[in-house]
Amino acid sequence: MILKNKVVLVTGGNGLLGKAYIKDIEEKGGIAINLDINHETNLDFNHIHVDITDDKSINSMIDLVVNTHGKIDGLVNNAYPRTKDWGSKFEDVPTESFSKNVDMQLSRIFAVSKPVLEVMKNQKFGSLVHIASIYGVVGNDFTVYENTSLTSPAAYSAIKGGLINFSRYVASYFGKYNVRSNCVSPGGIFDHQNEIFVKQYEHKVPMKRMGAPDDIAPSVSFLLSEEAKYITGQNLIVDGGWTAI
Repeated sequence: MILKNKVVLVTGGNGLLGKAYIKDIEEKGGIAINLDINHETNLDFNHIHVDITDDKSINSMIDLVVNTHGKIDGLVNNAYPRTKDWGSKFEDVPTESFSKNVDMQLSRIFAVSKPVLEVMKNQKFGSLVHIASIYGVVGNDFTVYENTSLTSPAAYSAIKGGLINFSRYVASYFGKYNVRSNCVSPGGIFDHQNEIFVKQYEHKVPMKRMGAPDDIAPSVSFLLSEEAKYITGQNLIVDGGWTAI
């Protein structure tokens, strides 16, 4: 019960990974608040409707959580808004689309984190976990996409790489307030993708399989917990060995 009675906000909690984070937090005694645009606010289920692209929506959520629970122990920046042309090949991506995706993802992580950090600064404790990626750490291996229509979006690496260093900035700036900031960088997660892609990906990864949500969630819970009380500014890579070779 390493998260007993800890109040943890999870953005994008209705997604594939978001559901796993919430489940693991709850199993470890925490109170996981699911912040998502795709449900209505229902405090009985710890659901709050939030549009992370809207500052008013974010601030209303913060007020509601603090008024209800009196604190915020953790924030998991997991939400992943993107444009309709997300996944287009590099040559087909308009500059406007690239800019909009950076704004919707990286800039809005700042927008959510800033008021949460103000709460944590005042209460003198808290932990942020940002969901980054192996492609924020290493270059893309495009051979895994060969003979498929899939690719890795150009903005993705820029966003995730920027997020990792933003997390370090937060760790440096807020460390004196006993507020920690870390990243978890998952490798590829199986989600019924093209069979050719899955085979090619699994051939490269040392553990010979794609990740599952429950491979990632425990690392998030660990970094939120007091077991990681002296860990900040780090990027925990959970990738089955992808970045080891």
